[in-house]
Amino acid sequence: MGKYRSSVYKKTTPKSDGPHAVWRGIGCLMMIIIPIISYAAGYETINYAIENNVDIPYQLLGTPRYPDFFYNSGSLISLLSPLTAVKNLYAYVIAAIFYTLILGSITSVGYAIVYRFTGPSRYGPLDIPQPNIKVKRYKR
Repeated sequence: MGKYRSSVYKKTTPKSDGPHAVWRGIGCLMMIIIPIISYAAGYETINYAIENNVDIPYQLLGTPRYPDFFYNSGSLISLLSPLTAVKNLYAYVIAAIFYTLILGSITSVGYAIVYRFTGPSRYGPLDIPQPNIKVKRYKR
């Protein structure tokens, strides 16, 4: 018998350390789906803003321009040349980051709500139970 273990404590079957396999699969899909949805929403948002003459900073519009050493290197420019063909790339990326933050925060709040109702209990078998104290209202 150990120093900190009660003889009343019953051994239970150990639970797995990691999350359920379904949650891992959902997390993996979300890492792929959320950036795709975010970029598509950012693309549509920027195109809608341009069509309706919404003010967008001119620095974000147009094709991207790389530093000079990119153009001196043959491998870097051949690797990144498809990105130079995308018009308004900076605006699309900024809008996609914004949508990623919004969708990620909504997903996190939703997960926290689900975990609160379906997760393990707040107190373990070795925790002291809550005291049953009834406090009377103080009257002078």
